[in-house]
Amino acid sequence: MSTIELATKTARIAIAPAIGGAIASFAVHGRAVLRPTPGDALAEGDVRRMACFPLVPYSNRIRHARLHFDGHEFALARNFGASLESIHGVGWQRAWRVADAGGQHALLGLVHDARGDDAHAWPWPFAASLAYRLVDVEDATLLGVTLCIRNVGDAPFPFGLGFHPYFPKQPSTRVGFRADAVWQSDAAVMPIAKTAIPGPWHFDPPRDVGEAVLDNVFTGFQGTALVDDALTARRIDADTALAFAVVYAPEDRDFLAVEPVSHETDAFNRAAQGANDTGTRVLRPGDAFSCTMRITARALAP
Repeated sequence: MSTIELATKTARIAIAPAIGGAIASFAVHGRAVLRPTPGDALAEGDVRRMACFPLVPYSNRIRHARLHFDGHEFALARNFGASLESIHGVGWQRAWRVADAGGQHALLGLVHDARGDDAHAWPWPFAASLAYRLVDVEDATLLGVTLCIRNVGDAPFPFGLGFHPYFPKQPSTRVGFRADAVWQSDAAVMPIAKTAIPGPWHFDPPRDVGEAVLDNVFTGFQGTALVDDALTARRIDADTALAFAVVYAPEDRDFLAVEPVSHETDAFNRAAQGANDTGTRVLRPGDAFSCTMRITARALAP
């Protein structure tokens, strides 16, 4: 599968437009900033093993693949193996077209027409864009990623945006971020109770990930997260619209994900039931919304 390469004097990024518009690799001074994509995953178009992919028009899971909005229920396609839920929207499983590309930037586009089977993936039409820019700043490299969605239909719809970057997990890996609370999840990874953050999940100040196993959404995310190890320092900065963070640290794996997102898991259904502060937004016909994630990476002395 072909990729677009962006490069500076110190960094290199590979983007795979046909595989969800995802990042295949991002390295500074030859050191992996994001989890590198295995060669067979790239050849097979396996987006689940990519380094980072966009979340549009929603993040995480929708319970039982049933969406409630404006008094109506919409049946969504189940798009995640044997899971009963729908997950991460449609952008990560679609090919994006290349609108523009240069040495340090790329602009991708996606149109979802919501016709035929596409209507089961998401009932409303939209257009999305994904902009990447890579620049050197002082002793570090900055990757900026901006995701935009526009309602090109004639009806409003609920939506959310986010990013799903994976990072290498090593014994020296430390994670740091501030949040207010966390959602405990059931066996289907659906939220059941918002609680104070337990000690092993408290990453303010930064701490070793250790044996913590997470797949949970944190509320009141302050927009900045650190993911450092012995060789590379990383800082993630997210727009204020991305007020939630999903942390995915599976057991006995060599990666973790810190995902800045604009809403809670199953936010649209919970908002339809009267819940507040879920992060649910509604996009009216002709309107657009965008958000940006920036990853600043610096190679440390060996």
